[in-house]
Amino acid sequence: MKSFSAEIDVILFKFERIPVKLYFLMIAELEKISYDDGGGFIAEYITDTGGMWHFHPEYELVLNIKSNGTRIVGDSVELFDQYDMVLVAGNIPHSWNYYKPEKDLPEKHGIVVHFRQSSLGDALLGQHEMHCVRELLAQADRGIGFSVEDAKKVEKHLVEMTGNAGIEKMIDFFNVVRIMCQSEKKILLCSENYKQVYDERGNKKMADAYTYVRENYFKPISLEKVSKIAQMNPYAFSRFFKKNSGAGFVEYVNRVRTNKACYLLRETEYQIHDIAVECGFESISNFNKQFRKTEGISPRDYRAQYR
Repeated sequence: MKSFSAEIDVILFKFERIPVKLYFLMIAELEKISYDDGGGFIAEYITDTGGMWHFHPEYELVLNIKSNGTRIVGDSVELFDQYDMVLVAGNIPHSWNYYKPEKDLPEKHGIVVHFRQSSLGDALLGQHEMHCVRELLAQADRGIGFSVEDAKKVEKHLVEMTGNAGIEKMIDFFNVVRIMCQSEKKILLCSENYKQVYDERGNKKMADAYTYVRENYFKPISLEKVSKIAQMNPYAFSRFFKKNSGAGFVEYVNRVRTNKACYLLRETEYQIHDIAVECGFESISNFNKQFRKTEGISPRDYRAQYR
């Protein structure tokens, strides 16, 4: 039988190991979307492991069905779980970093749709009946996050869209758009002035900090170490990080660790103490405190919900 440490290396959903100097080497890479069928709407299952910080002129709708991890859209960084759905406008840098519960991610762990605004056409978008669609596309300039309920409503249409063509594919697409327009729980992801204040050097500092945390969350992480990576003094970096992420650095690290602990509590039978150690918490008491602060209940009670 494998030891706990050996098994945890396999099931612990670590980000794919990408060296800091290669990951986010540039602010974002331009991704060229290929429209092989000549159409303006592409829907396909997600099979890659993510991690590339990139942008493209097309709108992107992503539904994560079976995966979880950290999602970065512009200056927004959030942990995500199953049935996370986001709409992102063109030219906003983004990256999905998946935790890997096993050696490989689940097959067809999500669906992505790419489309151009020009594919809808100015004449159609200009119609009175399309007012809500124009508003939706405008909001997507900051990235839109939808509720789990909305994501589950959309799933069947996106699945059909991956296999349909012609008018049937367009009907699927507009069914998805209808649900997004009617959503009462959508949130905007990027800060209000994101596009105006976007700074290449500052964005890279944040990217390097996120990368370091994702690759080292199971070890002690000091503000001093990450500050050196960002080439800033600790005080300045602390203020800079909170301004750009909306959370203090220590708070963010604890959220990342707690998110990983949630997966292990749900999906494994490992002892709570061992999970705390493997997720980087300095003691079981600290783990219980931080977990309750983030989730509102104790790790033991959280696990009991899934038994």
